[in-house]
Amino acid sequence: MGSVTSGTKRYRQINLAFFMAGFVTFITLYDVQPLLPVFSKEFGLPAALGSLPLSMTTCSLAVAMLFAGTISETFGRKQVMVASLVTTSLLALFTSFTHSFLPLLLLRLLQGIALAGLPAIAMAYLSEEIAPASLSSAIGLYISGNAIGGMTGRIFTATMTEWSSWRVALGVIGVGCLLLSVFFAWSLPPSANFTRRGFQVRYLFSSLYKQLKDPGLRYLYGISFLVMGGFVTLYNYITFRLLAPPFSLGHSAVSWIFLVYLLGSFSSSMIGRQVELFGRERMICLSIASMVLGALITLSGDVATIVVGIGFLTCGFFGAHTIASAWVGSRARTARAQAASLYLFSYYLGSSVSGTAGGLFWSEFGWHGVICLIVAVLVLALCCVRRLVRICESESGAEAVAALEALRS
Repeated sequence: MGSVTSGTKRYRQINLAFFMAGFVTFITLYDVQPLLPVFSKEFGLPAALGSLPLSMTTCSLAVAMLFAGTISETFGRKQVMVASLVTTSLLALFTSFTHSFLPLLLLRLLQGIALAGLPAIAMAYLSEEIAPASLSSAIGLYISGNAIGGMTGRIFTATMTEWSSWRVALGVIGVGCLLLSVFFAWSLPPSANFTRRGFQVRYLFSSLYKQLKDPGLRYLYGISFLVMGGFVTLYNYITFRLLAPPFSLGHSAVSWIFLVYLLGSFSSSMIGRQVELFGRERMICLSIASMVLGALITLSGDVATIVVGIGFLTCGFFGAHTIASAWVGSRARTARAQAASLYLFSYYLGSSVSGTAGGLFWSEFGWHGVICLIVAVLVLALCCVRRLVRICESESGAEAVAALEALRS
């Protein structure tokens, strides 16, 4: 485990670098989310197909994530992360020059592959370099960069689209992210607790299989799939609802609702302290329950109340994600990059599957159908948490018995 503790210069340096990396990752990943209704209209597509520029990226990201950790063990953590950020920034810039739907989808698919080099490796790097007592807060700060990047991308692209065009918006984001990627490369210290290994296909699949054999990790992956699916589904289709009657808001007005992402940034950075006080089992259940409550509140016909509901759901999501991702890092005894890869594979696969399925529910049943889908997946997530807690309790009991027997002998 790492030795960098909170309060030190190296800790602040690492956190700033990963805050920027999280910002770049989420601004380039989710900058198209408020544009889904625009794509549907411009290219003459139904809502489910109009969501593909986002779902295609998260799907390719999920699959590529399975290989990113092993590649980083061959070429180095920092080197792969820098290449990932620079490539995705360039692809975001190239996307601004597309004028038909298929090239847009192709570039977004490639962008997902490029992005895979950051998230799983970031979690592995932090787990290796940061002391266990400081790990939850470090991951929370990294995820807060995700939150602010996601918020900025959504607000900027929607506002710029109303003033100019979505192509200009994506071009500006590409240039800005390229500069931040250079900053990341310059500021992040090289790995101190990492040993390279030659690339072995057998090791890749054996390490992934080893993580899947752990039932506790499997439930954490299930939680990731379900919680992310519910979160992305709401954000994908709330724009469709607020742009349509009876609200009939403009793109710019709808985009400012994404300011609630600041609450998500706050909750992810603060959740580490709450976990220390109340325990991660209780806090993750509370976070998911907050998501359920928030989703139900959005059934209101009042815009202000809907924003409150989105706020509850956003805080709950970032809290649950922070706890679950740190839990994976502490539970995985070996091959942490592969464990993180599987967690994020589930995370983004949930985004793709539920995010696209939400379009079918929206088209068939309206907003009530979307909320039924979200609540269903979140209830399943709570069931996974309960099963995970039982496994942990059983393991603790077995360890206590083994310790007692060792004392007697």
